[in-house]
Amino acid sequence: MSGRYYMEELYSFLDELAANNNRNWLVANRSRYDDLRGQWLDDLGRLIGLIKEWEPACGPDDPRRAAYRFARDTRFSPDKTPYKTYFSAAFGPRGRRAPYAGYYIHIGHEGNGGESGLYGGLYCPPQPVLTKLRHAIVDNIEEFTEIITAPELVKAYPGWVGERLKTIPKGWDRNHPQAELLRLKDYGKFKAEGRRWWTDPSWPERTSEALRPLKPLVDFLNYSIDE
Repeated sequence: MSGRYYMEELYSFLDELAANNNRNWLVANRSRYDDLRGQWLDDLGRLIGLIKEWEPACGPDDPRRAAYRFARDTRFSPDKTPYKTYFSAAFGPRGRRAPYAGYYIHIGHEGNGGESGLYGGLYCPPQPVLTKLRHAIVDNIEEFTEIITAPELVKAYPGWVGERLKTIPKGWDRNHPQAELLRLKDYGKFKAEGRRWWTDPSWPERTSEALRPLKPLVDFLNYSIDE
């Protein structure tokens, strides 16, 4: 390793991997990967500790359980490349357990791996949970509106990300006043942050503060699921 901050080395590693995504290349560069992942897990543990200052229930405590596997599941994908070209992790008041809301970070090559950044909310919930959330939002629309229109949240995380239905779900009035919220299939917010964000050694501190405005939304979704 050079004297550069490891995140700069991590980006170099992932860019090279994107051009050489095969087992032989990774075997030849395994020591680089192990060193980078170790430093990433250290910072991830620091991030979880910082989040616990405003979300004491945040978990899992072990960053290895928050970090996603590097190997891709290629069983049902036309893309058979064996490795992800990004590092990612999920954590929150219910740990990484589905189908609860939480927080997610995605760092890496900007090609097929997707856009780097911060996410908070609930991604791809099963239909019974999605139906329950739709009713909770309608039944508590004043509370939900106050949460999603908070200036700090709107400034950092405008709009919703994820899939939505073309029309209102079956069983709801097509002219329902909350039609746009009911059409959502995911309830999540995303903030894109590229290399400049992650190659700053203070990224765990900055990321903790950037995720904080999402807590009321995550709390609402989770207690609605548990009701």
